[in-house]
Amino acid sequence: MGVTDCHVHINPIWEMRPDASRMLTHLGADAERMVKEPRHFLEYLDRSGVERAVLVNYVAPEVIGYTEAANTFASEYAAVDPDRLLPTGGIRPDHPDPAAEVRRLVHDLKLRALKIHPPHQLFRPNDYVDGRHPGLRALYRACEEEHLPVIFHTGTSVFPRARNRFGDPMLVEDVALDFPELTIVLAHGGRPLWMETAVFLARRFPNVWLEVSGVPPARLLDYFPQLGRFTDKLLFGTDWPGPGVKDIGQNFAQFRALGLPSEDVERVLVDNPLRVFPRRPPS
Repeated sequence: MGVTDCHVHINPIWEMRPDASRMLTHLGADAERMVKEPRHFLEYLDRSGVERAVLVNYVAPEVIGYTEAANTFASEYAAVDPDRLLPTGGIRPDHPDPAAEVRRLVHDLKLRALKIHPPHQLFRPNDYVDGRHPGLRALYRACEEEHLPVIFHTGTSVFPRARNRFGDPMLVEDVALDFPELTIVLAHGGRPLWMETAVFLARRFPNVWLEVSGVPPARLLDYFPQLGRFTDKLLFGTDWPGPGVKDIGQNFAQFRALGLPSEDVERVLVDNPLRVFPRRPPS
């Protein structure tokens, strides 16, 4: 135990737009039950050999359907076992008072990270630079002050209406430069178009982490041939139950079968997640 799945989608699926929900037709009754009943999901984590899971939620009504109610959902779901379930929430880029909203998410809802999904929220992470979304500056500053990690979706999305030009991880470089104390996670490692860019950013900036959920674990070395050289900045997540991800335990088994040294496997699955998502949030 001690293993953390750094990217699991436990979301209010009843909020999804019909064409988005059709992308999840592979979900069986068991998976749907886990989304609705935390105890069943915790039992599934036990069977999978996983101690903790980062529950990735965000706000994207135009593309996916998730509203601000996803934040409350994540908070209430994780409250069943906050030591094992780490809730993530979202904020719209045009929120009128993003700093106050960050504080509410942290102190009232006890969220442990913020998810930014540019291809689904239809904006660039650095839109504060040219004034298109000036509130992003206050948002990132508040996350920095609250020690709240920000998870950026990088890479493509196949969901209807997703705008993939916003998924280039280089758009996060300004954020890393302007907010050097902000913990940044590049979800999906920029796959399948921008993997080298994501690796570059993770290796350049001390505050940037590379997370490789959504990449078939058996093919990680095809996508990231130099994976063994930056395990000190690497996080592993499954993206379950997203398209193509059938089982959490199977994904972890495939990751362990890559042949990385045991100390690197321990670093990626146990030690690094505790650095990014500590057992207790900073007071």
